[in-house]
Amino acid sequence: MISPLPRSAGRAVPALAAALALALSSGCTGAARPAVRPPLDERVAATAAPALRALYDQRIDWRSCPGEDDGDQDAAAVRCATLKVPLDYADPGGRTVDVALAKVPAADPKRRLGALLLNPGGPGNSGVDMVRWGWQSYQGPLHDRYDLVGFDPRGAGDTTPVHCLDDRTRDQWNATDDPAYDHARILAEACRARYADLLPHLGTRDTARDLDVLRGALGERRLDFLGFSYGTHLGARYAEEFPERTGRLVLDGAVDHSAPAARLGIEAAVAAETGLRAFAAACATEDGAACPLGADPAAAPQRLARFLDGLRDHPLRDADGRTLTAALGWVATLDVLSDGRRSWPRLREALEPAVTRGDADGLLALADGADGRGEDGRYRTPADAFAAISCADGPPPPTEAELRPALAELAARAPLTSGHDPVGTLLEADCRPWPYRPAEPPRPVRAPGSAPLLVIGSTADPVTPYAWAERLSAGLEHGVLLTREGDGHTAYDKSGCVRAAVTAFLVDGRLPAAGTRCGSD
Repeated sequence: MISPLPRSAGRAVPALAAALALALSSGCTGAARPAVRPPLDERVAATAAPALRALYDQRIDWRSCPGEDDGDQDAAAVRCATLKVPLDYADPGGRTVDVALAKVPAADPKRRLGALLLNPGGPGNSGVDMVRWGWQSYQGPLHDRYDLVGFDPRGAGDTTPVHCLDDRTRDQWNATDDPAYDHARILAEACRARYADLLPHLGTRDTARDLDVLRGALGERRLDFLGFSYGTHLGARYAEEFPERTGRLVLDGAVDHSAPAARLGIEAAVAAETGLRAFAAACATEDGAACPLGADPAAAPQRLARFLDGLRDHPLRDADGRTLTAALGWVATLDVLSDGRRSWPRLREALEPAVTRGDADGLLALADGADGRGEDGRYRTPADAFAAISCADGPPPPTEAELRPALAELAARAPLTSGHDPVGTLLEADCRPWPYRPAEPPRPVRAPGSAPLLVIGSTADPVTPYAWAERLSAGLEHGVLLTREGDGHTAYDKSGCVRAAVTAFLVDGRLPAAGTRCGSD
């Protein structure tokens, strides 16, 4: 969920094309232990209002997906549908929302375990796209034994999509380096003008309730779930709301909501700065004279930051006349760095022409990918959904009295990544002018009475710091932490050992032993 990008549109789907080697020998230590499921609580059917019971009992009408290519066998394997849920769970008989769904049936139906619900993070990324275009990444035991089901959370994809800013305004919003440009107010006012009735109902607790309606409509007695980044927050909230209905939940790239927003922002910025310094130093050391940042590993990080900050006064233009500003340069750089060292060559290739020849094409393309901007100049929904969902969740934004010391600490601990836009770095979603805020303060998620939850953290994750996984797993009454030694955001696509542990848990119910650590591919 939380990324180090100033005014980010949120995280992209974790790389789904990684080879899924499932051997347990890939650096995993510690013996497995069985996960015991709690008894099922059947209270929904017995106590819910009739209108809500009807939604739990609805039939999902799976059909060919829109725009499906009949000649594409992989696309033909996917089925799409919608699920009706209440806009407001306090009024289940009122207005409904259609949640977009996609499913790939289990490859071995005789041994089918049920449905595995997938969430790619964001908040605001599309689970439908995750399944439609990435289900092959789960071939093997997971696809054999489970129906793979993706859904678009409220505000995202095709589920009540939130487009607060038109594309031209969004271009300016993303690119401007004007310190007087009030990003938070402009976005909040635009969202309030277009979606006043929807914004109070976009929070993760409502989406967790949607998940439970989906579980019931799928005919599943318990929820089995694999969530990445923001998806870990959704999975944890589900466990808190419906602990007796948890099945096997995996939370990879853990998000923590137990600390104030400013504290989380500082921790995320420090993690991002660590990744930036590692990239720049490695470029100078390994590429030497070919590195656009020079051959001195001690000076390379500062040179990278100076170049990006310098775009404020000396922006570059691409072949089409678009301008590469400091804001866009930082978004491009930090988004690529979020994937870890395996993406470092891609960043070097974009930086080299920009630094040495003033060629902005590569960095602008990376910025567009991070911001969800298509080649036609149109933006996908994560750009606005990210803020709408984040601000509906909290934690509450800092007061002015809290902001000053937090910015001072940020400048001391992450001077390179925060220099261009300190407030935007500290508050990834600046919710101070947002019209709707949750009442609850930051606190650990406990989820007493749930089944065991497998929490995965990476020691050098530049987006969701490892400390967040430690705190989330420690706060959960039945949390089990699996550690990956390595960089890059999320672990499943970066470690055969992690994939093997996830598969053992989801398919066989075997949890890794406490203290288990995995290596990276």
